[in-house]
Amino acid sequence: MAIFLVFAALMIAAALAFVLVPLLRNAKTATAADTARRLRVLDEALASGVLDQDEYAAKRAALNASAAGTSAPGARSRATFVAILGVALLLPASALLIYRLVGTPQALDPANLAPPSAQHTAADMEKAIAGLAAKLQQNPDDPRGWALLARAYQALDRIEEARDAFRQAHVHAPDDDDVTVEYAQALALAAPDHRLQGEARALLEGVIAKDPNNQRALWLLGISDYQDEDYASAIARWKTLLPMLPPDSEVARSVRSEIAEAEARRDGRPPPAPEVASSGAAADNGSVMQNESSANGTQVAGPPPKLTVNVALDPKLANRLDPEATLFVFARAASGPPMPLAIQRLKASQLPATVTLDDSTSMMPSMRLSKFTEVVVGARISKSGNAMPRSGDLETLSAPVASSRTEPIALTIDQVVP
Repeated sequence: MAIFLVFAALMIAAALAFVLVPLLRNAKTATAADTARRLRVLDEALASGVLDQDEYAAKRAALNASAAGTSAPGARSRATFVAILGVALLLPASALLIYRLVGTPQALDPANLAPPSAQHTAADMEKAIAGLAAKLQQNPDDPRGWALLARAYQALDRIEEARDAFRQAHVHAPDDDDVTVEYAQALALAAPDHRLQGEARALLEGVIAKDPNNQRALWLLGISDYQDEDYASAIARWKTLLPMLPPDSEVARSVRSEIAEAEARRDGRPPPAPEVASSGAAADNGSVMQNESSANGTQVAGPPPKLTVNVALDPKLANRLDPEATLFVFARAASGPPMPLAIQRLKASQLPATVTLDDSTSMMPSMRLSKFTEVVVGARISKSGNAMPRSGDLETLSAPVASSRTEPIALTIDQVVP
């Protein structure tokens, strides 16, 4: 702000100089020109005999005295002084007034120079979602609106609401394959075990029956086969998908990695080392692996990650503990989809507990600890038995940690989900 004010003052001073200097110069020039004109008249009068030498000398002395007086600062004309004073006062005032009217003075407030906080961003998102939901209440037959609302819910990790919104989009646009695939995926994300089975699988098979080359449906059906340990079918689907992808893309590398791992499991061999992906492997809206690909994009080198987690309950929440509730201990990508990369399920009565999270506790082949360098580890006590958070659940989340960490991670469940 101080720098802005200094520059503003310099600019105003420069503008005043452009206006006032000519005014001052013109005032002095006008006085000198008038004196010279009178002297010429006196000289002509003396030469023509109108004035004698004594009269000429007296009038010349009086004119010189008058010129000397008017050239003094205090003797300048009142009109010139008023004009100069007016310009000196009105020009800066006018500049400030115009900036106030058409500029952005609030930008000078240091508080407005900081980027909006995540809390404000989330609040804006919630407000936009509420507005969209209200419009859909008035016009519930808008499938694109429902799909947009579902994706907004997904962005806020409101998985069950995203599933319900995708259901509405699918009801109103049953022939839209993209919506159908997204709905099937949402069903799996909202399921306690995140498995692509039942209705979700039936929806995907329906899409493939109409369009055998639907990339995302092929990818997800391969995951469903993998979850059912039908590795041959998973390999066949992914090999159908692979030629459709750019050979050097992150998606193609991931699919090749999954094929290699499925082949190893089918043959009873140790899984091969994963291909190392470059940074930034995020899938776009048209990608087959949207929401399943790595968010930080770098697969973990070295031995497979194995996180040891010690979980305890804060004594202040002891009176809210239901021993029959389900305890979930999980790891998820520090930035990326909300689906757990690894998860263990226990009874709340087993607290305090120590669990291990590694690739063997993953739900999907494309969502494993070994594919992410940084994760958030959490623990949640759920009365509903659903891994997705609900109001009243007890939980805690760690700060981002390296998935290669070998030291135990201590978690204390000390928060209530609002």
